[in-house]
Amino acid sequence: MAILGISGMQYSGETFPDVRIILGEDSNVFTQMISQRLRELMGVDVEICRTFEDLQMANELSDEPVTLAISNINLPGAENGEALEYLIDCNIPTIVFTGTFHDEIREKLLAKDIVDYILKDNIFAVEMLAESVYRFLTNHRHHVLIVDDSATARALLSSRLKRYNFRVSLADSGAKAIEILKANSDIGLVVTDYNMPDIDGFELTRRIRAVRGSHELRIIGVSSSTNRLLSARFLKVGGNDFMLRPFIDEEFYCRVNQNLDTLVQIKAAQARSK
Repeated sequence: MAILGISGMQYSGETFPDVRIILGEDSNVFTQMISQRLRELMGVDVEICRTFEDLQMANELSDEPVTLAISNINLPGAENGEALEYLIDCNIPTIVFTGTFHDEIREKLLAKDIVDYILKDNIFAVEMLAESVYRFLTNHRHHVLIVDDSATARALLSSRLKRYNFRVSLADSGAKAIEILKANSDIGLVVTDYNMPDIDGFELTRRIRAVRGSHELRIIGVSSSTNRLLSARFLKVGGNDFMLRPFIDEEFYCRVNQNLDTLVQIKAAQARSK
């Protein structure tokens, strides 16, 4: 049975018997809570690693690759963050679960291209961690199109979305975006720049909405402009959301999640009504 998470994300009730998740955590309370919750929601049995040595052995003594790691920043035997460095060096997707956090640590974590970080400082921490795990395991089902005439901007957004395990297509113009959309009916989200030389973000949105509604595809507009009226104009032509650059990684991912969660819920409601 499908249930909603605390952010509005919908768990499908499916299980993931083929994934391998290792948990680097020395707190008995958290290891028990996390293990129990992931088993209940996803049918996943995590491998608990209470020390840095345990973590290394779990990775190196098994032929089965690690799908995802959940790790505290500091583990016994790795009090200075060596466990996280090790996981990143091994190219293992990692969600950091930590009680140690400030602006400097945040910058270091995001620079390492981790999947996500969850703070232990509230009663919903384990629920938020479970949602992050579920999103990582299912985000590959979502196909996102990035539209921007700037190669740098496309690369930045693409790297952010691929870090979260989304499938990504790129278009350097509005015309190319329309071509890609015609060839890929599974695209559920378009992230488009406003200022483009051939077809701007407004016109692109109008053309998309002429053939695909918000119940089929979500559109997020982005711009570096200081004109705050752009958001209102964008929403009026059929956009679902709008962000001004430069935006914060966490905010961008949250907006993407919210739009895709809405799409999933709409499709689930349509399926039930048939």
